[in-house]
Amino acid sequence: MQSTWVVKQPFGALFKFSVTLFIVTTVPLVSVTAWVNWALDPVGSVGKEKIFVIKKGEGTSSFSQRLQEENLIRSSFIFRVHLKLSGLDKKIQAGSFKLFPNQSVKEMALSLTTGRLDKWATFVEGLRKEQVAEILAENFRIDKKEFLNRAVEGQLFPDTYLIPVSADSEKILTIFKDNFEKKFEENLKKETSAKNFSEKEVLILASIIERETKTDEERPMIAGILIKRWREGMAVAADATTQYALGYSKEEKTWWRKNLTEEDINIDNPYNTRKNIGLPPGPICSPGLASIEAVLEPTQSPYYFYLHDKSGKVHYAKTFEEHQQNIAKYL
Repeated sequence: MQSTWVVKQPFGALFKFSVTLFIVTTVPLVSVTAWVNWALDPVGSVGKEKIFVIKKGEGTSSFSQRLQEENLIRSSFIFRVHLKLSGLDKKIQAGSFKLFPNQSVKEMALSLTTGRLDKWATFVEGLRKEQVAEILAENFRIDKKEFLNRAVEGQLFPDTYLIPVSADSEKILTIFKDNFEKKFEENLKKETSAKNFSEKEVLILASIIERETKTDEERPMIAGILIKRWREGMAVAADATTQYALGYSKEEKTWWRKNLTEEDINIDNPYNTRKNIGLPPGPICSPGLASIEAVLEPTQSPYYFYLHDKSGKVHYAKTFEEHQQNIAKYL
């Protein structure tokens, strides 16, 4: 009888499938793990420091991409994931930071939350210097009294500034002064002279316009009215100057009180342009470029008076009688 031998395969189909599955799942996993670890490591072992600025209002995706482009991290995606998982994405603030290529992602993320060199501060148009000092005192360690003694009203130009966190009053005032001189540049100075103004007169008028107007469209018209009153020897009669003279209102909790009484209007103060003919002694706030340009390019009109109704709409009048009618109609 002849024997039949069955030759068995050393590995079955199930084993082959298991090996294939292991390779298919493990190799990519190992590769991904290696890539993540690579992405978390520093870009280099040595490198010159870089000052990196996160812009005001800039999102995580934007500055992460810029970090990668500036060769400070290897992957913006991994950096964003790390920020999210660590909760640091909510702690990073705008400002400037000193970063190094030999920092790991973890170290760099911590630097962006604790190592800020400068921070952004925004000052809108129409703030008097006390308001500027209040904003600064909330964000920087300044001597408020020293700042107010040295600050020049009207020249704390409204803008967004990147200020060193360690800056004192002197440093901050220098930053303001440099920016003011940059904004009130040579062409504006030439135009000021050509229009028969002094720089101080332009700033005074522009500061009044900044507080008296509500839209860019009405600035040149009201500028024309105020300049005409002033140059014709009439009272400028701007409520904003009286508000400045009165100072802080504890009742309204504002530096610019809205409800002026008869007593307020008759206050004996050089800034009261209802009682005193001519311009006040100085600016009442820091005007923006639009108000400065309105003074230099005013709209000529037959009007001498204006008022804003309760909705903020402006109404003009040629005579005092017409102005009184507008008061009765709109106020």
